[in-house]
Amino acid sequence: MKQDIILRNGQKVTIRNLTVNELGPIIELQEKVIGSLEVASFLQPLSEEEFRYILKGNGTMIGAFYGNRLIAFRAMLEPEIDEHHLGRDAGLPETELPTVLYSEVTNVDPDYRGNKLQQLLGQLLMENVDKNRYRYVCATVAPFNIASLKDKFALGMHIVSVEKKYGHVLRYTFIKDLAASDKPSTIGITVDMSDVMEQQSLLADGWVGIGLEQVDDSWKVKYAKKD
Repeated sequence: MKQDIILRNGQKVTIRNLTVNELGPIIELQEKVIGSLEVASFLQPLSEEEFRYILKGNGTMIGAFYGNRLIAFRAMLEPEIDEHHLGRDAGLPETELPTVLYSEVTNVDPDYRGNKLQQLLGQLLMENVDKNRYRYVCATVAPFNIASLKDKFALGMHIVSVEKKYGHVLRYTFIKDLAASDKPSTIGITVDMSDVMEQQSLLADGWVGIGLEQVDDSWKVKYAKKD
């Protein structure tokens, strides 16, 4: 994959696949992004070993370059099938777990925020998934990480779980069925994002989260009943 795009600020950037030879700039960018976060727990960073695992053929990473400078990257991971597999959170049968990809970490240089690079890289990755091999894309997002929540909804993903992950932190689990053409009903209800128990109750009863709504100073999650 290689293509040029023009950002909102008028700069031309090149998007292409990343290789293990670019591990240094990848880690440097992630460290810069972590240093700029107001809430550090919003990002579950990857280790050098995890990046290397993806770059050696266990997923895909694409990056955006302004000249020779890496300004954004996004990854998809082919996960190991273990007890923590996100497909289990989504209620997938064991036979379907090998068809799951994870939408993994996204990092955008703080100097280049506001150009929708996260969403653009996500769309490109989704469009290039081998649908003969993979059917589902899963991801986790921290509640109140509004930018990442909006990103997942924009990519057609929906919430299927809100539970503690990675040992102790609360996370929404999202899924997208690449083979499905139908969508959940848009008729539903909204729940305050801070009301975890109500959301868990709805999810257990077959509802899914389909979007966000801001009411005054509070964020609501839109839930719809699956047909």
